[in-house]
Amino acid sequence: MGLPPTQVWTREQIATRILAGDTLFVLHGNLVRVPPSWLSAHPGGHLSILHFVGRDATDEVEAFHSDETLQRMRGFIIGRAEMGEDGWVPFVPPIANGWVRRVGKEGKMEWYNEARPIKSDEDSELSPASQILLMKKTEETAECGPTLSMLQTTPNKLSLKNEKLNSDAYKELHKRIIDAGLYKTRFITGYGPEFVRYTLLALISAVCYRHGWLMTSALFLGLFWQQLTFFAHDLGHVGVTHDWVRDRLISIFVADFLGGLSIGWWVNNHNVHHLVPNHPSHDPDIQHLPFFAISPVFLKSLWSSYYKREMTFDAFGKLFVSMQHKLFYVVLSLARFNLYANSYGYLAKTAFEPKRYRGGRWWWWAEVFCLGLFFLWFGAILKGCGSWQKALGYLLVSHIAASPVHVQIVLSHFSRSTADLGPVESFFARQLRTTVDVICSPRIEFIHGGLHLQVTHHLFPRLPRHNLREASLLVKEFAKERGLEYAEFGFVEGNGEVTGVLKQVADQIKIVGIVADSEIREAMKS
Repeated sequence: MGLPPTQVWTREQIATRILAGDTLFVLHGNLVRVPPSWLSAHPGGHLSILHFVGRDATDEVEAFHSDETLQRMRGFIIGRAEMGEDGWVPFVPPIANGWVRRVGKEGKMEWYNEARPIKSDEDSELSPASQILLMKKTEETAECGPTLSMLQTTPNKLSLKNEKLNSDAYKELHKRIIDAGLYKTRFITGYGPEFVRYTLLALISAVCYRHGWLMTSALFLGLFWQQLTFFAHDLGHVGVTHDWVRDRLISIFVADFLGGLSIGWWVNNHNVHHLVPNHPSHDPDIQHLPFFAISPVFLKSLWSSYYKREMTFDAFGKLFVSMQHKLFYVVLSLARFNLYANSYGYLAKTAFEPKRYRGGRWWWWAEVFCLGLFFLWFGAILKGCGSWQKALGYLLVSHIAASPVHVQIVLSHFSRSTADLGPVESFFARQLRTTVDVICSPRIEFIHGGLHLQVTHHLFPRLPRHNLREASLLVKEFAKERGLEYAEFGFVEGNGEVTGVLKQVADQIKIVGIVADSEIREAMKS
């Protein structure tokens, strides 16, 4: 492959191209243009690219892609970006203001305003000056596309110079991780014991079922699913064999055939979560209305750029959220059923999408086929229970037994910041600000499946799970040098913090209700 073009693009030229509909981002000072055909074929989904239009995505791109993919990406470089003394001064991506591209009436791509932006009118910890949230449109906008002013960042307390230093520190940290050989998967000492554990749980469940001990069988099947979730998570990040095709084939067998869940949906969802963690309008992993609201901003009925719908805070949501700290474990015990809904909805939505660069269309057919096999074997198990009451009991016990993984997942983010500090914030700082580790002994960390080391995992998502503990020591060292918080708490303490956050939001509803009642009484008196 030849050398990339040497043309230097000014900020004005880049802004003009973005407003004209081009998908551009900066990579090591180079300007990368993503063709529309590639945007729809991107294995990681189009949203993971759209959130970085006009931004320096070097750290994010290198965290998520192999050297082979990075080399191929050079073919999309159209020149050099005009860099300032402190690096690239980012633009605000159009999607942050509710603007996306879609096919118009004449069959051509055009801008479409899917939501209206709500910008912060204060500069507080909860609502910084840079914050942009999305809400459902109440009327059609007069603009036919994003404007230059929409691309400009709102100044806040962050320093571009300091964030560049954070980015430089991350690059040095990543180099040390690579030099230490931590991307090498430990198949024997790492996954060997895991496969023994999976096999034992499955065998115990099968033996108990054969002897008629149905609820015990259901318990061990649930524990089997819980442990398999961690393996599917590793595979979804291409963190096992480090080959997309091999990891995807194995993950379809594990997630779809053995677990009844779509790995394609999970990867699409999870990539966005990793790139915009804890953003109320963009991160699907914290968008759980009507059951949970981890920040008062969700009480405004925000728009989800992932789900393409309003997260309506209605009477039903008000009832649940007012009790969310009390219903926390009850709701999570049944969360697997929501994963089924999201999985099958995603496969239905992607049934007629263009071929992906990786997997073409075979990934979709393989998932549908394996899900069909899942329903055959799990349906046969339920049918063999003998009565609908026993089948229902087996269904509930197996799904509740698998539910601790949902608690483990939300512990990593629910108590962390949901503020939008804008595109100036570095990848390194953003992941540390929005993520927390769970402290546990190495002897029992298999229970958490690597999810307890979420900070390091978010910084290096392709890193094999069994190397995270060693890598976390390096991350803590670099975070301390940069004056960044490396948050961690114990499992019990973490549960307390999360339920405490949920209670704070629930109390907000009560306070609003008390104020409203008081105003009504005053109005009636007058």
